[in-house]
Order: sequence, then C-alpha cells, then structure tokens
Amino acid sequence: SGRRKPVPIKDSNYILDIDMAVIAIGNGSNPIIQQTTPELQFSKWGNILVNEETMATSKKGVFAGGDIVTGGATVILAMGAGRKAAKAINEYLTLN
Repeated sequence: SGRRKPVPIKDSNYILDIDMAVIAIGNGSNPIIQQTTPELQFSKWGNILVNEETMATSKKGVFAGGDIVTGGATVILAMGAGRKAAKAINEYLTLN
C-alpha cells in the first residue's frame, strides 16, 4: 500500500533503564477508550470530538489533540492543538 510499517532490524536490540514507555504505532484511536469512557464523544471514525478553540472534550477537565482528534495528520497540526489545549488547561486549572 506504500504505507510505512515497523520492520525488525537485525542486532538492534538493547536495554534502556526507563520508568515508562508509550508505544505509538499508527494513528487510530484505541477502541477500548470508547468502551471505557462513555462521557467522551467520538466521531464516526473513532476520533475524539473537541471544541476546536480549546481542545476540550465532552468530559469535564479532559482535553485532547493530535491524531486522536484529527486522525493521521502533521506534527505541526498536533503542536498547534497542544498550544491551544495548554492555554485552555491553564485557564481551566486557574478557575477551578
């Protein structure tokens, strides 16, 4: 299909001393989120619906941006969503 996919690289295994790893392969939402968080509204494609100005979701105090909202898109769009969300989160925390 021309899409990139992870491929094994011989002798590339190594150990990292870390507290947590977040694996993000692909750009679709995890269906478990819809099943376990009924307060969140989703599009017909499974993306989280947000207020475009604040990135606030339908669940109070929860904000979202990036591929979980737009589907596969650019890093620039995700960064812009992060900036909007950061401003709105700061306002939310200041007022609450």
